[in-house]
Amino acid sequence: MARPDGKQSVYTALGGVMSAGSLAVLWLACAAPSGRIGLTAAAGLFPMAATLYAGRAAGCLCWAAASLLGLLLLPDKGVAVLFLAFLGLYPVVKGHIESLRRLWIEWGLKLSWFNMVLTLFWFVFQKLFLPEAPDWLLDSTLLLYGAGNLVFAAYDIGLSRVAAVLRVRLRG
Repeated sequence: MARPDGKQSVYTALGGVMSAGSLAVLWLACAAPSGRIGLTAAAGLFPMAATLYAGRAAGCLCWAAASLLGLLLLPDKGVAVLFLAFLGLYPVVKGHIESLRRLWIEWGLKLSWFNMVLTLFWFVFQKLFLPEAPDWLLDSTLLLYGAGNLVFAAYDIGLSRVAAVLRVRLRG
């Protein structure tokens, strides 16, 4: 369905440009000797910016295109899967969850989302991300989930602050 303001082609192009930005940062994440997760999280800012500027459809287009191209082109498939399953999609989903305007429900959904993805990565993709996980980590699943939820809460708060800055910049 075409947008009533006639800017459909602008928003579609924005999704493509933002996808290219995400893919470029994901490529850096593959090449960097450290900071893989941080750079992959930074790549997730592009779908968030597309969502804030042009709506959820543009954000989803950006995420989907960057994810697909990442799976096809990136040398480190772990980075592509991390972006696909969490760090690229969550900034788009976050806006939808926060539209509920009920703080406790929002945090419940966000933490449920994170724990679902963490479980997926821990039990399904563990060999891809941690082929030789340390013994203390394998024996401390409770520690993994506890620390993971704390780090996720900090990430979510930081992402909210970045979104607030982007909203101000996009309006002005």
